[in-house]
Parts: sequence; structure tokens; C-alpha cells
Amino acid sequence: MFAAYAAHTDFADPLKGLELGERPDPEAPPGWTTVTVRAASLNHHDLWSLRGVGLAEEKLPMILGCDAAGVDEDGNEVVVHSVIGGGDHGTEPRSILTERYQGTFAQRVAVPRANLLRKPAELSFEEAACLPTAWLTAYRMLFTNAGVRPGDSVLVQGAGGGVATAAIVLGSAAGLRVYATSRDAAKRARAVELGALEAYEPGARLPHRVDAVIETVGAATWSHSIKCLRRGGTLVISGATSGDRPAHAELTRIFFLELRVVGSTMGSLGELEALLAFCAVKGVRPVIDEVLPLDRAREGFERMAAGGLFGKVVLKP
Repeated sequence: MFAAYAAHTDFADPLKGLELGERPDPEAPPGWTTVTVRAASLNHHDLWSLRGVGLAEEKLPMILGCDAAGVDEDGNEVVVHSVIGGGDHGTEPRSILTERYQGTFAQRVAVPRANLLRKPAELSFEEAACLPTAWLTAYRMLFTNAGVRPGDSVLVQGAGGGVATAAIVLGSAAGLRVYATSRDAAKRARAVELGALEAYEPGARLPHRVDAVIETVGAATWSHSIKCLRRGGTLVISGATSGDRPAHAELTRIFFLELRVVGSTMGSLGELEALLAFCAVKGVRPVIDEVLPLDRAREGFERMAAGGLFGKVVLKP
């Protein structure tokens, strides 16, 4: 079957290891099943895999891709939850597709039956394929780890990225007062179109301190994120695309204002089910930057690596 895969890894030049071509059909062990992929979406996790982060050399070649929507062996339209093992699925150590198991950038993928959820009829395959990583991460950050309620205020750093875009849309739909930042004026304008009250340049002063900050940028915005929180506020972080060593950690401000810093990774099967229902009922739709055929996957990777996206790139086998 045709697939996009990591043939080797290179931290400095990750796209050197990306190859497109034929790979063996997946084999489903007991308890697993095969899904025919109708759509899959790109995540920064795929670039990190090409850098060799979380992907051991002995696992190569590895088909990339965490997210997918497709059709199972019984003809059901399904969405794949890409977290394998852990609390939801027994005693197996938690991992994400492409860390230990072949991924979704292919015509077919094998996953545990327990990892499949029915796709709501209201969502297209392309829309549903955007949800299981970036949008699920944003959902968990907002509603589980930040614990915000309608009327609360949230700052989302780095509008345009997949998680940040999802947080703006989901937060606005849930009745939050959402502020956003971006270095790009067009992205700031788009963030307001998607529901943010205002969008600012990074480091700008907000109208007031916020209840929570959604942080995926890391070092470049960390100090600003801490300074924007009210006393007792919460910063939730799920990524550090600009680096994980901020020049100013703001430790004094953290303890003096009794701030909470919460790490967040992906989300549970139950949270994905709730996210799918939320999107179906509220009319929320993932923001898609571009849909490409799988044989043009390199173009999508290049655009993501360059930081020019607003929303998700979807690949169709």
C-alpha cells in the first residue's frame, strides 16, 4: 500500500528522512482491526518523529501519522484515537501511534478495536481527521486541566498552530472570553474571525489579567504567559515549539501569585468522544488550512515546518 514514512531520522533536517512509497499492508493482532483511511491530518508530532524524538531507530521505517478517520472492517465510519495503552486500554504502557506502531499516513492502518469511535454524521472525514491530536489536546487543556467555565478569560499563545487554533474555536463556542497572540497580522485577524475577542502581537499588554493561558509556544512566550495570569490563575502547557528553556522562568511571580502550571498531553478516549459530540451539537468545525492527496505529503510537511499554516493540513490517500 502507498504510505508516507520515516526511512531515517535527522534532528537538524527532519524532512531528509521523509519518503513516499509502498509499504506492507498492516497486520491486525488479536483485539485489533484494520481501518481504511479516508483522511488523516498532520501534526508537529510527525516532524518530531522525523527528528528522532520518541521514535527509536530500531522501529524504522515507520509510517507517520497519528490522526485518521475512515471505515472499519464492518463498514462503520470511525475516528481513530491514537493513544495506545495506558489507563483507557489496560496495562500496556502508553504510547502514541508512530512511536511504537505504524501510523495513519497510508491507505490502511491497524489499531486496537477499543481505539475506534463512531464518526458523527455531521462531520466530514476531513474534519473528523483533525480532531484526535491537536483538537483533543486543546479540549483537554481547556476543560480538564485549566478547568475554565463560561465567562472565564483565556489567553491563547501562537494563533495559527493546530492546538492554538482549536483552543480559540472551542473556547469561544463554550462561552469563554478568548484573547490570542500571533506575530503575523493576518493570523491575528483570522483569530478574531474565529471567535477571539482581540488578538495581539506577542508580549502585548492585555486589557486585564486572565484566568488561564493555553501555552504551546514555549520559551518565546513563557514570561508573557506568566505575567498575564491573575492571582491563582492556571497556565496549561502542551508544547514548546520555540524551545523548552525560557530565559526568564518567572519563578518568583509563580509562587508569590500562587499560580498553577499544568502539563498536558493528548487526551483520553472519553474526552475524544465528548469532543466529537461537542462539535456535532454546537456546529463547531476544525479549521483546515489545506487538503492534499497523500502523494503530495511532502508539501504539507514543508509548510508546517516553515510555520506558515493556519489550521490543519489534511492528507487523503
